[in-house]
Amino acid sequence: MKHEPYPETVRATGDDPNRDSGGRVGATVEHSALGDTLLVTISYTGSNATDLGYLLHKHPARLQTIETSVGRAHVFYPEADSGRCTAAMLLEVDSIALAKNRHLRGGAGAASLDDYVNDRPYASSSMTAVALGQLFRTAMTGRCDARPELAASAMELTIKLTAVPVKGGADMAAQLFAPLGWRVVAETIPLDPQFPDWGDSHYFNIELAGRLRLQDALRQIYALLPVMDDSKHYWVGDDEVGKLLRAGEGWLAGHPARGVIMKRYLAHQRGMVDAATELLAREEEASSGCAAATVAPAATIAVGPVPVPLHRLRGEAVLAALLDVHAQRVVDLGCGEGALLQRLASEPRFTEIIGADVSAKALARAADRLHMDELGDRQRERLRLIHTSATYLDARMAGMDAVVLMEVIEHLEPARLPTLLGNVFGHARPGAVIVTTPNADYNPLYPQLPTGAMRHPDHRFEWTRAQLKDWAQAVCQDHGYAVEFRAVGQNHPDLGSPTQLALFRRI
Repeated sequence: MKHEPYPETVRATGDDPNRDSGGRVGATVEHSALGDTLLVTISYTGSNATDLGYLLHKHPARLQTIETSVGRAHVFYPEADSGRCTAAMLLEVDSIALAKNRHLRGGAGAASLDDYVNDRPYASSSMTAVALGQLFRTAMTGRCDARPELAASAMELTIKLTAVPVKGGADMAAQLFAPLGWRVVAETIPLDPQFPDWGDSHYFNIELAGRLRLQDALRQIYALLPVMDDSKHYWVGDDEVGKLLRAGEGWLAGHPARGVIMKRYLAHQRGMVDAATELLAREEEASSGCAAATVAPAATIAVGPVPVPLHRLRGEAVLAALLDVHAQRVVDLGCGEGALLQRLASEPRFTEIIGADVSAKALARAADRLHMDELGDRQRERLRLIHTSATYLDARMAGMDAVVLMEVIEHLEPARLPTLLGNVFGHARPGAVIVTTPNADYNPLYPQLPTGAMRHPDHRFEWTRAQLKDWAQAVCQDHGYAVEFRAVGQNHPDLGSPTQLALFRRI
């Protein structure tokens, strides 16, 4: 396979303390072999386009080099103007290190040359996806404190993927990306331009253009690169199901090629495909029940052709907050039927998970959803369900890294809130507390919701943003925490987001 070479030296320009007298940045990326790189570019066209750097958490004026599990990755900006900004990822893969790493080798046996003769240093495939996931992990959660409104909004994006192996040709690339709102251009790469009679390779340069949220775009690229290749260049473990469902939140369930995506991503392992199918079905069932209990327009936020349910956006926001506070031992207080627990259980970084609820019926459904009766002893030690209440003192919840109260406090009578505060912030005293609750300021945007009414018949109150802020600041003063407020869902310029999140960190 042969394709257009990249420059031997890539330089980033802009204001940088390392810039020399000639206006160049001192750091450079040198390549001894022109072909041994992978390149992905992400371009944003719009006003204040350099805000793309905030969303990616990578400064446009700096060349940044990061060691990933699959090689050394460089992020730089070939263009950074007010109207258009492009971020590029260059990945250098060490072929010898690949052959020595048992998790990254692809060989078919001790006598196979597959470990040494392969396209991994040259093609944009699963290793590119791994590097993207590690470089832009925060961007994939939608977290951007500096530009939260932009992070929650659809953007004019153009993404170029170089030398992508596609089993199924250009039609397969279109089948995967077009239903998600992308305009797809796939250019075939010849086996060798000097010998046109040899024909075309199965590698393509792919350009995607569309209006999507950046986090959705990154997740789709992350999941669909290995799907196009129909190959994984690392050991496929049990956590692959969780990876796929997290990357596919908001778009995989409704994708017309869902079956193909799951089979290819999960390396055609039937047990994993069946597990992913069942989990998606359970999520759809839970989503339908949630939508029926609330006002229909509140259930989804439109992003491109596939709507993203608000309950999934809440789950993403809570997971992002848990990652930000580096929590490993977590309590989901008021866990209900286990939707959040299911997500936590798929993340190996969470070493102890407790689901707590006052409803025995809800806990029974959570146990069924989580297949608790099928767990081994070690898994049972990691994941527990307990029958308790937010207003009970319970030593089993003390000293954890984080307690989550997701859509819980509004179901309590205001007179009982001080008891909850004493139990959670005083007695349990975790390192962090994450609270999500409806934003009453947003309610007028629901056309089916009568003026002054609440979103759910069991809600005892719904706070405005100012009311949540006053309550949270009083909690911090009384219990020694600091609080940060985050928006969940599409932001209205005057009324805020449908859900508001308060992240408390113990001082």
